[in-house]
Amino acid sequence: MKILLVEDDERIAFPLAEALGDQNYAVDVAEDGELGWDYLDTYTYSLVLLDVMLPRLSGIQLCQRMRQRGLQTPVLMLTARDTSTDKVLGLDAGADDYVVKPFDLQELLARIRALLRRGTVALTPVLVWSALELDPNTCQVTCEGQDPAPGGDRLPLPLTPKEYQILELLMRNPQRTFSRDDILNHLWATEETPGADTVKVHIRGLRQKLTAAGLAPDAVETVYGLGYRLKQG
Repeated sequence: MKILLVEDDERIAFPLAEALGDQNYAVDVAEDGELGWDYLDTYTYSLVLLDVMLPRLSGIQLCQRMRQRGLQTPVLMLTARDTSTDKVLGLDAGADDYVVKPFDLQELLARIRALLRRGTVALTPVLVWSALELDPNTCQVTCEGQDPAPGGDRLPLPLTPKEYQILELLMRNPQRTFSRDDILNHLWATEETPGADTVKVHIRGLRQKLTAAGLAPDAVETVYGLGYRLKQG
């Protein structure tokens, strides 16, 4: 999933972007409101984290512009001003939630998950496809039929972060075929987008690990000329 963070304070933006990356989100960072709009006008995001006090275009103005242009992406506003008036302004501008700085990281992550559950992405607590179970809260994937750990629980599949993200994208959209460019746009931050062959490498690694867990080698199938999807039927 891809998140846009619009924040001009590097002391907040960079550590927060790194923490979100650790949670398997791809993050684009914009340091002012106009640049944030340029990103929104070009790419698709699952969520926007939006500072209120921004250069060039305030967070309130950017949120208003988003809603006026029909963008319904969930918005979580970040601000150092904890007053009822400021909260009302943010919510009236179209924000979905409001967090006051300094914030607790775990609470912020929980609010992000809650917004994504309510948003158009339509998260479910646990995603299930075939023998696979994917838990977005723990970022772990297990497979029915795996040998259990000594405590009796199934061991999670040893997926890399990008393998996990690709599988999550496919499991959230089991009827959809994703081209390599689609996958790059959904799962890589704009500044680090590699070549399309990188997707092929990650798909190969994912298939090998799913096969080792007991799934068919073509569980992630290639639709020639179009891309990849979960095998139908």
